[in-house]
Amino acid sequence: MFSAPPILGTEVFARIPDGFRKPGQISAERLQAGKGTLKTDCFIEGPSFDRDGNLFLVDIAFGQIYRVSPQGAVALVLEYDGEPNGLKIHRDGRIFVADHKNGLMLLDPVAGTITPFIERYRTESFKGLNDLVFSKSGDLYFTDQGQTGLQDPSGRVFRLDNKGQLSCLLSNVPSPNGIVLSASENFLYVAATRSNNIWRAMILPDGSITRAGNFIQMSGGSGPDGLALDQAGNLYVAHAGLGAVWKFSPQGEPILRINSCAGKMTTNIAFGGKDNQDLFITESDSGSVLVARMDTPGQALFSHQ
Repeated sequence: MFSAPPILGTEVFARIPDGFRKPGQISAERLQAGKGTLKTDCFIEGPSFDRDGNLFLVDIAFGQIYRVSPQGAVALVLEYDGEPNGLKIHRDGRIFVADHKNGLMLLDPVAGTITPFIERYRTESFKGLNDLVFSKSGDLYFTDQGQTGLQDPSGRVFRLDNKGQLSCLLSNVPSPNGIVLSASENFLYVAATRSNNIWRAMILPDGSITRAGNFIQMSGGSGPDGLALDQAGNLYVAHAGLGAVWKFSPQGEPILRINSCAGKMTTNIAFGGKDNQDLFITESDSGSVLVARMDTPGQALFSHQ
């Protein structure tokens, strides 16, 4: 039995301005399935930093994408007919968006446009993309969650290699959500939200996976959502519905709880700041980005290499 880990607080770094929110308007149908209500004025996710220290965010509910300056000023980049859930930046500067409604997309923040990149797999549409991560070689891993869960454990994890070949690595995950690679890139971590656990799979030299297992079993809340790693190999897990981010050792032991100072819907996380030692957290109920100072820098993002 693990002892209770120490607790760390957070503060608000930025908040989606009222002028960008849509109170009283109908949000994406997907939110009703997840939250039991359509009532929301925004629902932010997908934090990711560019090379200039700007933080990109997506709004699932209303198809909006934001850019937050290092000083916390929020600007609307784009509004479109979609349900953006995850966002990551390639080392060549391209911005990829995992869209629940439209598939994998490319964002051009200068032109203010977004275009389809991959819409189907083997002639069939995706269930509903959620999150994504790049390897050092440029391979893209992404989760296809849809409305899967324990009643339908058919969520998928895909790999798009740097030559453009798309393959399905997992097809039996109950609600695959956040996804990260270990520093050595020999392990893939996937947050299985509806079974409230973190899967870990070994990556073989040919890019396939084996020996997928339950690495961390959690409880309560809505389940694990976004993931991040620091340079010591510690795994950070945003626990949606519990208002917390957990820090686990490389062996899977809980060593820190980071509490939200806003709402309970702590959905995703990203390291940033000048020394990459600040952990930024999207709290979707309040439409706020929270921040906490860590003792170890985050693992360098592919976009920063």
